[in-house]
Amino acid sequence: MDQKHAHRKDEHIFIAEKQYTAKSNNGLDQIRILPNNLPELSFDEIDYSTSLAGKKMEVPFFINAMSGGSPTTTKLNKKFALAASETGIAMATGSQSIAIKFPEISPSFQIVREQNPTGFVIGNLGAGNNLHNAKKAVSMLSADALEIHLNAIQEIIMPEGDRDFYWQEEISEIINQLQVPVIIKEVGFGISPNTLKILKKINAKYIDLSGHGGTNFAKIENQRLHGEDFSCLDDLGLNIAECLIASQSYHDDFSFTASGGIRTPLDIIKCLCLGADNVGISGLFLHTLLKDDVSGLIKLIEEFKHQVKSIMTILGCKNIAELRDVPLIFSNELLSFKKQITNF
Repeated sequence: MDQKHAHRKDEHIFIAEKQYTAKSNNGLDQIRILPNNLPELSFDEIDYSTSLAGKKMEVPFFINAMSGGSPTTTKLNKKFALAASETGIAMATGSQSIAIKFPEISPSFQIVREQNPTGFVIGNLGAGNNLHNAKKAVSMLSADALEIHLNAIQEIIMPEGDRDFYWQEEISEIINQLQVPVIIKEVGFGISPNTLKILKKINAKYIDLSGHGGTNFAKIENQRLHGEDFSCLDDLGLNIAECLIASQSYHDDFSFTASGGIRTPLDIIKCLCLGADNVGISGLFLHTLLKDDVSGLIKLIEEFKHQVKSIMTILGCKNIAELRDVPLIFSNELLSFKKQITNF
């Protein structure tokens, strides 16, 4: 195993947990939901099934990309997979690029499928990988879908990161030729409308907007630096509330995942109201797993499932489609953003 790369994976997890805060800056606190005082609905009528990468999901949130590539993260992947299997939610792994480069690390990711043989498992590769590597990543996990993450900001800060970002051609080939659906995702800086224009042209269908406000890879890589200071990039990007507002005109073109600092069931509801089809959660689930182990994570997921349905009940929404019609009040800051973003 390549010790330098494995150590980096452990550093990412350690620093992400160190930087975790109970309250995130996801922008969703600037959105208020008007109450429905006469819901005329029973909890038992709620159907919050949705789709993820084109497949029906019974639960509208999942364990998003985090770990793999070292002995420590192998153990975490095993625990995440056990929780996903027990609760019936989907799970994405962390980047498999390290296992493509060093095949002996593959078991760090394969353990996810071993522990969750029938669940929906999403593989993960960085942009810059070719179709051959994408097929390897899918085969490694028997993955149901593959995330391709766009992380130019993270890479440019990393001393060992990429410096060449000619990505579109290979991403297009993967989208159009891979045997499983491809989700294009950011890593916490948000996907802009200009990027969506390009992704539409290369036939992308599934987008994880991954907004600013949760795990911050600019801050993580800055903490790993021992020389140049890139802290000026710590607050770069769009939060998930801004991403969802900015993507409104593309709802007929893509299926959106909302992620980036999701902390509560109400956060999930707000994302669904704003047009997301599903919600990915990373930092909160990692924090819970490290603090309360698998049993604590399973308990939290089950609580979230119950509370999302409960909130839908009091809003009078029997399914996710009806959430789209819930009246929302935006802060002046978000209203200003919404007005300005229409110019892009």
